[in-house]
Amino acid sequence: MKLTAPLACTVLLALALGPAVAGDETARPNLVVIFCDDLGYGDLSCYGHPTIHTPRLDQMAAEGMRFTQFYSAAPVCTPSRAGLLTGRLPLRSGLCGRRRVLFPDSTGGLPDDEVTLAELLSSAGYATACIGKWHLGHLPQYLPTRHGFDYYFGIPYSNDMHGRPAQNNRPAWQPLPLMRNEEIVETAPDQGRLTERYTDEAIGFIRRSIDADRSRPFFVYLPHTMPHVPLHASSDDSGRSLRGLYGDVVEAIDRGTGRILDTLRELNVAENTLVFFSSDNGPWLSQKLNGGSAGCLRDGKGSTWEGGMREPGIAWWPGHVPEGQVSHAMASTLDLLPTFCQLAGATPPTDRPLDGYDLSAVLLKGDRVGPREIMYFYRGAELFAVRRGPWKLHLRTQSGYGQPRPETHDPPLLFHLDRDPGESFDVAKNQPQVVAELQELIRQHQAELRPGKNQLD
Repeated sequence: MKLTAPLACTVLLALALGPAVAGDETARPNLVVIFCDDLGYGDLSCYGHPTIHTPRLDQMAAEGMRFTQFYSAAPVCTPSRAGLLTGRLPLRSGLCGRRRVLFPDSTGGLPDDEVTLAELLSSAGYATACIGKWHLGHLPQYLPTRHGFDYYFGIPYSNDMHGRPAQNNRPAWQPLPLMRNEEIVETAPDQGRLTERYTDEAIGFIRRSIDADRSRPFFVYLPHTMPHVPLHASSDDSGRSLRGLYGDVVEAIDRGTGRILDTLRELNVAENTLVFFSSDNGPWLSQKLNGGSAGCLRDGKGSTWEGGMREPGIAWWPGHVPEGQVSHAMASTLDLLPTFCQLAGATPPTDRPLDGYDLSAVLLKGDRVGPREIMYFYRGAELFAVRRGPWKLHLRTQSGYGQPRPETHDPPLLFHLDRDPGESFDVAKNQPQVVAELQELIRQHQAELRPGKNQLD
C-alpha cells in the first residue's frame, strides 16, 4: 500500500468517523465495475442499437440509472484505465505519449506513487480483485497485485498484441499470456472463451469473499477483453446475433453481466452491491463490421469528438439507485474513485490533485445536475478540447485511431452538445463570449497542470 503517513492516518480516521459504521451493511456496499474495451455509445439496445440484443443490460438500466453524458478519461485503452483507477487525468500519471498505449515491449506502467481505487478500498477493509485486461504495465512491478488488488486473473495488455516479429530495434511480441496473480498460467488462450472465463472468475471471487466473511465488502474490477479486435466468440455464442460476430461478442458480455447480477441476488447481497457498467473508449470505426457504433455521436476510438469518449454508463444498486432513471448529468470514469470512496468510507488522496467528483447524490437522490461542470479531452499529452455545460470547444481534431494527422483550428470550433450531439454545426462565430470564456478556462487549467513522467515512449 503506497500511502504517505499523513494519508494513511487520514484513511484510518475516515474509517472511524465516516459513513462506514460497523454492522451497517448499507453504509459499505460491495462495488463492481464492468468495463468493456472499444464498446461504442450506440452498441447496446438500451442506447438505441437496432440489432444487438442486450436484454440483461437493458434490465440493469431499467432497474437502475442510465447516463446519457458519461465520458471515459481518454479515447484509447491505457490512459482511460489509468484515469478510472486513479481519479486523475492520465497526463498526471504520465500514461500518455507518442505511442498512446502500452505494448508488450514497453518498459513503463502505472507509477508506484499513484494511489489507486483498489488501494484505497483495500485500506478500508475491502477484498479486491481485477479480472480481465489490465493494460497498465506487464512487468512485475506494474501488475494489479502491486496496485492494491488481492487477486488478478487476465491478460496484461490488448488481445491483438502478440506474435509480432522483432522490428525497428524492438523485440518480438510473444504469444498472448493469461495470468493468475503474477504467474503466466497459459499462453495463447482460447479468446472465444475469455468473456465466459472472466465471468466465472468474478463469480468465484464473489462467492469466496462471501463464504469467507459476509461482513467484509468486496470490490471487483472486471475489464473485459472484448469487443476489441480480433473478435472471438465461443461456439455457443457464434451466430446468435443479427449484427454478426461483433454482435455475438457484445451479447456474450450482456449474458455474463446478467450472470453476475443473478449471483448477487442468489447470495442475497444485491441490495448491498453497486454495479457500474461502461467502456474504456469509443468504437474502432476503421475496423468496419468488426467495430462498433457511436450512435448519433461523431467519430470513435482515438478521437476527441464525442464518439471517441462518450460511453454507455449504467449504475445498478437495488433499493438505493432509483429505478428507471435516465440521467443527463455530465459524469466520467474519473468520478468513480471519489464516489466509491464516499460510499465505502475511504478518504481519497489529499496530497495530489484529483480530477473526479463525488456522484453519490446523482446516484442515490437522482439529482438532475451533477457536480461535474467541465470535461477536458486529451489525445496523448495534448489538450484537444474542453466542455463546460452544453458548450464544447475544439482546439484540434483528429478523426479516429490511426487516421491522418490532427487539424488545428484557429479560431477554435464550438458546438452546443444539447442541440447538436453529433457536432455538425460550428457556432463559434455567433458565440464569441463563450469561446473567450472557454479559452480562459483552458489557460487556467494548463497553468496548474503538472504532467507526470512519460511512461509510454
